[in-house]
Amino acid sequence: MTEANQKQLGNTLWKIADDLRGAMDADDFRDYMLSFLFLRYLSDNYETAARKELGKDYPDTGGDARKVPLELWYANNRDDIPEFEKQMRRKVHYVIKPEHLWSSVANMARTQNAELLKTLQRGFEYIETESFESTFQGLFSEIDLGSPKLGKTYAERNAKLCTVIQKIAEGLNEFSADVDALGDAYEYLIGQFAAGSGKKAGEFYTPQQISDILSAIVTLDSHAPEAGPKKRLESVMDFACGSGSLLLNVRKRMSQAGGTIGRIFGQEKNITTYNLARMNMLLHGVKDTEFEIFHGDTLQNEWDMLREPNPARKPLFDAIVANPPFSYRWTPGESMGDDVRFKSHGLAPKSAADFAFLLHGLHYLKDEGVMAIILPHGVLFRGGAEERIRTKLLEDGHIDTVIGLPANLFYSTGIPVCILVLKKCKKPDDVLFINAAGDFEKGKRQNQLRPEHIASIINTYQHRTEAPRYSRRVEMDEIRKNDFNLNISRYISTAVAEEEIDLAATSQALLQIEKEIQRARNTHNGFLRELGLPLLPTGDDTPSQAS
Repeated sequence: MTEANQKQLGNTLWKIADDLRGAMDADDFRDYMLSFLFLRYLSDNYETAARKELGKDYPDTGGDARKVPLELWYANNRDDIPEFEKQMRRKVHYVIKPEHLWSSVANMARTQNAELLKTLQRGFEYIETESFESTFQGLFSEIDLGSPKLGKTYAERNAKLCTVIQKIAEGLNEFSADVDALGDAYEYLIGQFAAGSGKKAGEFYTPQQISDILSAIVTLDSHAPEAGPKKRLESVMDFACGSGSLLLNVRKRMSQAGGTIGRIFGQEKNITTYNLARMNMLLHGVKDTEFEIFHGDTLQNEWDMLREPNPARKPLFDAIVANPPFSYRWTPGESMGDDVRFKSHGLAPKSAADFAFLLHGLHYLKDEGVMAIILPHGVLFRGGAEERIRTKLLEDGHIDTVIGLPANLFYSTGIPVCILVLKKCKKPDDVLFINAAGDFEKGKRQNQLRPEHIASIINTYQHRTEAPRYSRRVEMDEIRKNDFNLNISRYISTAVAEEEIDLAATSQALLQIEKEIQRARNTHNGFLRELGLPLLPTGDDTPSQAS
């Protein structure tokens, strides 16, 4: 599917969502819409694999969309079903019963079948508990098919779902059945819903342009970024993963560079967003054995895997990306000061957990790893506990690069933000500052980074180049003299020097202009004189009279 078609598909699905949600809140309708798109993806992928597995035994329906091939096969091969499903679990890692496939559900919607709602409930429950070897319990927990927002009675709710599913099916049928396109459509819809969610969008969405920058940074060689991307990342982590778009962007970047990723790890506190992330992974072809998303509080470190007491077995990651909530208010308990993540640096203040998130990530970063995190500008210069943490990080050589971004890039806030790049293996005794705050294209709602703006940031980081008013490598001695304040304006002047004026050349130019004026005046006065009209004033400002 071409990029234009992908965009058109996204627009079509968004229009369906906008037309059908009625009085329902966009965030609520989002969960239904994305879940149905997810079911379509799982079904298409499953039916493609089943056709390959069954070969000539796969039923031919003669193009009749009302018939579901697997439903026919199941009816005629009951004894072979267990072995078939065993093979499907081995090859595609999951099983979907014929009656729960999208094609079956879409047929029910088209005929306004009164059993659609019940069938969906059974299908979602089966996918959560039985489809995958590793269960996806609660995957559809936020999809309330009995919600009064869909209708007051069962019949009204069923009718509403029939209409929504029928319209989605019709919209999708206009385009290629390419399953990869569904992943792109899913991402597009998440972005569109985020645009309408205001501050709540920060909980689940990182703008694609910023995601591109972070993913490019962490996939470059940590010791020598100029050498280009790594060929292998054993593990990548996002401890505030939202819908998982950042993690998927890292995966995409590695793939484009001909590299591979071992496993993907994410953590998300919001249950709805956690489910979005799991669906998003599967929708983009990440097998259930290739990723793990944990539902829990990052700051409280609720993930048992990360609480491993044996330092030799502590999980560490090659790449860490994160866009945690900005200046999040938290309440660290008394014991938190002794937490291994914080005790060497101190606790972030209750008013802003920015450094708490940063230290959490740094604690789990491999010695050869790279971490890129989005934070508000305040972390660069605020005093008190944050100054002490910042000083320790700088003295230990962990802050590699500071990138200042334009304001109003996020749906959730209009403030300017920065990207901090951290390493444990940093070589140069300096910090690279990149001031990209002025590089953007103004948009209706949000400012946009154009491809050339993104490329400039990545290229400057990769080759550690310096450019007037844009980037500079600052030695640690200078940073110490500034009391470890990392405010970008202290190190990169954005003032444009006034142009020097050559007074002699300017005087000569003015004299030449005066001569040309005098010639033009004399010529014009000649015409006026012939006509007997008053002449223009001469150079001594005394009007000449016609002779």
